[in-house]
Amino acid sequence: MLKPLGNLFIIAAPSGAGKSSLISALIEKHKASHPNQSDAVQLSVSHTTRAPRPGETNGVEYYFVSHDEFKAMIANDAFYEHAEVFGNYYGTSKAAIADKLSSGVDIFLDIDWQGARQVKKQNPDANSIFILPPSKDALLTRLINRGQDAHDVIEGRMAQAVSEMSHYNEFDYVILNDQFDEALQQLSSVVEAQRVTIDKQEMRYNTVLSELLKP
Repeated sequence: MLKPLGNLFIIAAPSGAGKSSLISALIEKHKASHPNQSDAVQLSVSHTTRAPRPGETNGVEYYFVSHDEFKAMIANDAFYEHAEVFGNYYGTSKAAIADKLSSGVDIFLDIDWQGARQVKKQNPDANSIFILPPSKDALLTRLINRGQDAHDVIEGRMAQAVSEMSHYNEFDYVILNDQFDEALQQLSSVVEAQRVTIDKQEMRYNTVLSELLKP
């Protein structure tokens, strides 16, 4: 079976490390520099059983399905990973990702280390990246400056962050998000490197290579 032209990137980090901001910035950077391929880098769209919120569109924020549909997908081994959160299910569809990858789209999975482990087990070709904060103090400051959580919630997030960060060595790449622009450049470099591996280039430039290598 031929490998897909697109790449699957797993991104994990403790809350407050800047993971979502880096992914968003990378996608916007790609759109600006590749206007004719603006959709070639995308964030994975998960399936969920929760109801759409005002302004949400099926297939954009999430694929919205019923509980019965979701459970049927579980039974059919349709997910890389799935979880129940506050009575609703969330999952990463194998088929939805495979469809994007086959068309040459690079997909980012924004998941935790446990989900990353599940995906990597089923798809060893996926590239896993862990984002670290520069220090515990910097992480605490970022969580406080959000102004979203009470003190006890922040303490809980910090304890969870230490536990999550202990799994950094399960990933292929580690990026320290101290200076945002530098971290973004490193993330961009990982993505660009995966695009020019020999198997991707052989598929992309098969006709050119055939012509170049003619006796």
